[in-house]
Amino acid sequence: MKWFRQNLVTILLVSVMAVGLCLILYPSFSDYWNSFTQSRIIMEYADNIANMNTEEYKRIISSAKQYNDELHSKSNRWSMTESELNAYMAELNIDGKGSMGYISIPKIDQRLPIYHGTSDNTLNSAIGHLEGTSLPVGGAGTHCVLSGHRGLPSARLFTDLDKMKEGDTFTMTILNEMLTYEVDQIKIIEPYDYAPLQIYEGGDYCTLMTCTPYGINTQRLLVRGRRIENPNGEAKVIADAIQIEASYVAPFIAVPMVLVLLFWMFLAERARRQDKILVERTRKSLNLHSHK
Repeated sequence: MKWFRQNLVTILLVSVMAVGLCLILYPSFSDYWNSFTQSRIIMEYADNIANMNTEEYKRIISSAKQYNDELHSKSNRWSMTESELNAYMAELNIDGKGSMGYISIPKIDQRLPIYHGTSDNTLNSAIGHLEGTSLPVGGAGTHCVLSGHRGLPSARLFTDLDKMKEGDTFTMTILNEMLTYEVDQIKIIEPYDYAPLQIYEGGDYCTLMTCTPYGINTQRLLVRGRRIENPNGEAKVIADAIQIEASYVAPFIAVPMVLVLLFWMFLAERARRQDKILVERTRKSLNLHSHK
């Protein structure tokens, strides 16, 4: 208890610095962890595709395209019955976990898994496919809509989507096919406005949707891409899917350095107090001898 009282200032200083450090590093650490998890999901998806036989592959892609064809005849595709929702969830669900594939957006340096639906659980860590829109397999008369959050402290996701410009490209990798889209329209709409999400006859579109303005989220930002020929052909699993940006690595270098600094400060303070005690004892001893 005596030691605690003597080092109270140092303990408080170290505690405050530790709490501050945790608050500062939380966004970077959380974003790193989400990026790591997203990369792992993408690699697992690629492994599942690689192990799929040809007949199963053809069945899945054919079923998805038939599903898109049937959307045209639905009077209200935005309102699904329970059976329709179950049928939707079964499409492109090759691993039983809801993963459809992944999207790559070079302009904002994001590669993110795509899941069925737009539940909070999905959108907190990945990109959700909006129910009622075309499945992301491309083709004439399709319009796929993908939704993602902005401004989450735990993950970047679509935070930088407002940086996209007309002419930028992004790709979706679904099964073993890469679909490339070129941004041809950027709009801000009200949340209840579904008109820009309609399916255009003969069109092949994918729209990326997020909230705007940043931090207020009263409207929706739509970045629409028009399908273009993919110069790279079939999708390939690229090695940098598991690379980690330097900005994510930096905190893990900084944390040990700061902890060492705090420990050094603690030892230095302790040594200073011990020196002070030793000096005081020496002074008293000298005073005692001088009196004798």
